Amino acid sequence: MRGEPDRQKAMLVLMDPESMIPKDHPLREIKKLMDKVFQELSPVFDQIYSRIGRASIPPERLLGATVLMALYSIRSERMFC
Repeated sequence: MRGEPDRQKAMLVLMDPESMIPKDHPLREIKKLMDKVFQELSPVFDQIYSRIGRASIPPERLLGATVLMALYSIRSERMFC
């Protein structure tokens, strides 16, 4: 089952992550592009994922994390976490 992005507010952090990124930072433009691409890919993801079973991590999150890892030259998911 395809998971849905859950925009949970941080439980232990009192600062909003959005406030930590400057308004003119290149990541904001990259995120806009990624969101547009993920919106176009959403029907494809819906077809690929099963309707039954436990919800997965949303593919948008996994792909977004992979892009960040590439941009910041992070070599492993463990280092990324």
